[in-house]
Amino acid sequence: MSIDVVAPMPGKIMDVLVKVGDKVSEDDELVILEAMKMENPIYAPADGVVKEIKVAKDAKVDSEQVLLVLE
Repeated sequence: MSIDVVAPMPGKIMDVLVKVGDKVSEDDELVILEAMKMENPIYAPADGVVKEIKVAKDAKVDSEQVLLVLE
């Protein structure tokens, strides 16, 4: 079962901390999103493996945009 990790708010991707194939645990930091001049870490909602990364550093994202997919 795939899990989409989405942006909670619009902003800019400051860093992607994982790569495809990485095993992650619930609450691991995956992405740093800058919004409202603050850095907001985006955490893994569950244990899994990074299946796909849909954003890159410096990309602008919208609220609810899929950032990456866990499997």
